[in-house]
Amino acid sequence: MVKVCKMYYYESWTQEKIAEKIGVSRPVISKMLQRARDEGIIEIVINDDDQEISILEKEIEQVFKLKQVLVVPTKDLNKELLSRAVGKAAAQFVLKLIKNGDRIGVSWGNTLYHMVREFPLEKKENVKIIPLVGGTGNHRNEMHSNQIAYELSKKLGGTCDTLYAPAVVETAELKDQICLLPNIAQVLREGEQIDLALVGIGNPFSLSTMERSGYLNEQLMTELKELDIVADINSRFIKQDGSVSRHPINHRVIGLSLDHLQQINTVVGMAFGLHKIDCIMAALSGQFINMLITDEATARTIIEYHKKKPFGTD
Repeated sequence: MVKVCKMYYYESWTQEKIAEKIGVSRPVISKMLQRARDEGIIEIVINDDDQEISILEKEIEQVFKLKQVLVVPTKDLNKELLSRAVGKAAAQFVLKLIKNGDRIGVSWGNTLYHMVREFPLEKKENVKIIPLVGGTGNHRNEMHSNQIAYELSKKLGGTCDTLYAPAVVETAELKDQICLLPNIAQVLREGEQIDLALVGIGNPFSLSTMERSGYLNEQLMTELKELDIVADINSRFIKQDGSVSRHPINHRVIGLSLDHLQQINTVVGMAFGLHKIDCIMAALSGQFINMLITDEATARTIIEYHKKKPFGTD
């Protein structure tokens, strides 16, 4: 009975689908759900927390001088449902920002992957998606910027570019040579002219997309920690105070620079989870984003963090 209730209320399965799954008729499932309510296994509570969430969004906007903030209510959701809820809310938020004729840049990472996965099919006229950082290989391809650009372009009925290069190469000299190749140079120039940027905010030391993609090893992460680095945006590393690190790896990245990112009119930063608190704070301190999408628990912790150490202080 509990399993049926979870499928119906948590995972939004229909009664027909549940019945087929466990091999009974739909009326049996209906009676089981009613019995669960009668016996107190299910308690239906309506929480009108829209106003509370709205107040939290406005507070973050005012404190950090952001254009807009989306806080996703995620109380009592497990990891899988949390990712889906944030992805779905982010998709609806971003869809409202996109206009016909827009050029949209995308980075990579877990949150962008879930956003594109939940993105509705809604055609926009003359929309183009541009990857903002390279990404090649056979591991976690679905999170790479090229794949995210391709999938988003399909959902919007638009076109996309492909950046045929790794995110990070072995030397700065090799990076300069690759960036001179005509196809690469063209995509990088396109990235500098976008109307809207959608970027993930990564934690190099916890659930890191860059580590899982093979761009970070143990020695490199030790070096980054020693330099007070807490986050990566567009595969470039930033320090706790929001300054861009001088570590050599930042000179080996193929993609839009953070200086260019700051010049884009609308930059939506996406990150959720308490392991992203320092990352988000660093991105805000460096003013690399002017819109933020995150979950409720992370948003509340950001405000608590601010009250202990007001934004803009050392």
